[in-house]
Amino acid sequence: MSAPVAIVAAMHEELSALLAQMPDEQRVRAAGRDFWIGHLHGQPVVAVLSRIGKVAAAVTATVLLERFGVRAIVFTGVAGGLAPGVNVGDVVVASELLQHDLDASPIFPKYEVPLMGMARFTADAAIADALSVVATQVLSDPAALIGRQALDEFGIEAPRVHRGLLVSGDRFVSTTAESEALRRDLPDALAVEMEGAAMAQVCHDYGVPFAAMRTISDRADDAAHGDFARFVVEVASRYSLALVSAWLAALPLSGETSAAT
Repeated sequence: MSAPVAIVAAMHEELSALLAQMPDEQRVRAAGRDFWIGHLHGQPVVAVLSRIGKVAAAVTATVLLERFGVRAIVFTGVAGGLAPGVNVGDVVVASELLQHDLDASPIFPKYEVPLMGMARFTADAAIADALSVVATQVLSDPAALIGRQALDEFGIEAPRVHRGLLVSGDRFVSTTAESEALRRDLPDALAVEMEGAAMAQVCHDYGVPFAAMRTISDRADDAAHGDFARFVVEVASRYSLALVSAWLAALPLSGETSAAT
């Protein structure tokens, strides 16, 4: 039997949507979390809710790798848009991930992980390529995905797929001042969230492929306090299910083939 792929969700609603499509899921309790083992589109998977924040994400990744021996980890959730043109309803597929709140200067350069000599962790290119392809296909008809009412309500017009830097930190960026500061210090950052870079660092240490895709829920500014919970239910959870399902369905069923194919 081939090693499973880990699907990690940031929000309960997203995980529930995925579990509803798994015909044979079995719960295993570890590290205070429920890990669901089963199949999705013929692929062996382990699905889990990461909880929020970098420490929670790192714990989740470590358990997935040590206990379940997953061959790749894919993270799905929401993020705040930073770069111009990264709008609500868009999807960001990470090519690199960085912790925007890590600063051990002057001993080490700002953002650099101490003793590692690096600040940016590279997402698996093959998985990111495949996710970008399926995301472009899925978002080509957003009304079919989430309905015209949701598109109008959340101001989603022509959702796009972006590829680039995703930044993570242990705070919810929700003021214009904060987002402007991030854009100034990290001008190539596309979006901000709270887990991805920590999970990418763990996967780097283990030499296991990691990828992340995020649905943009807000612009990480003073308007970021909108109806976040409804957005997750009506938009982000449907995005996650469609994108993960399309990616898994495109993978070869042979256990000899990498998850990155």
